[in-house]
Amino acid sequence: MNLPRALPWLDERRSALLAEIGVPAWWQPRALLPRPAAPVEAPPPVEPALPVRTAPLPKIPTPEAPAPVPIERPVTQQPATEPTHADIATLDWPELEAAIHACQRCGLAACRQRAVPGVGDRRPTWLIVGEAPGEEEDRQGEPFVGRAGWLLDRMLAALDLQRGHGVYIANVLKCRPPRNRNPEPEEIARCAPYLLRQIALLQPRIVLALGRFAAQTLLTEGGCLPPAEAARAPLGRLRGRVFQARLGELTLPVVVSYHPAYLLRNPVDKGKAWADLCLAAETLASADGAAPGAPTA
Repeated sequence: MNLPRALPWLDERRSALLAEIGVPAWWQPRALLPRPAAPVEAPPPVEPALPVRTAPLPKIPTPEAPAPVPIERPVTQQPATEPTHADIATLDWPELEAAIHACQRCGLAACRQRAVPGVGDRRPTWLIVGEAPGEEEDRQGEPFVGRAGWLLDRMLAALDLQRGHGVYIANVLKCRPPRNRNPEPEEIARCAPYLLRQIALLQPRIVLALGRFAAQTLLTEGGCLPPAEAARAPLGRLRGRVFQARLGELTLPVVVSYHPAYLLRNPVDKGKAWADLCLAAETLASADGAAPGAPTA
């Protein structure tokens, strides 16, 4: 497969960013790559000191702690009916975020700390879609934080991109699944209308789908693949090409890549993820000034 022409973009600063996150520099001849450092011999083991026996300390009785006073919490009134797909499609930004925070459309609402609508520029060029919030995202209410967020930010910086500046980041699911398990099909179906409404409001020029469930959702909703085929296809077969997805009234290019959390566990694939980012950037560059997210007939 021909890799995107990443070399013209890689000045000294970008190369340093990629080296920092461990992306292999495939454009350099092997002879010019740095040699690994010689292994350092470990010092000889030190014999552990013999434990000193001491007499046990007498137990001192502690006073009983007073019983905790229960704190009365206000009861939040839930709406009598949850918004339908048609209702969500009419919401503006304040109403949409309020609906996400109050959502009870699936069982994930019962175990979340915070709903995670998304973050970033609301008139973006790039829309980055992940799968579901993790533990840190559930605690902070923001997508892609922690180590996975750091890796994503560094890869975006290598393309002179930054969250909040021409970039919006969201997830397919707005609530964390228990113990970070995979999203259930019913949960995705209940949450997808929120993502589709975000896309309609954002009108990005390109969508980057990170992870298998983000790819399946966007390619199925966009009419690129039948649901059964999208569910069976491994992510490695979906990346490396550009899909044209009909998402609502917009037809947008969608590029599939690996989730940063996967890359932390499998750093050997960081080079492929960088190639996917370059493919998305080249897709934008080849648009030749086409109107961002222009509606199709």
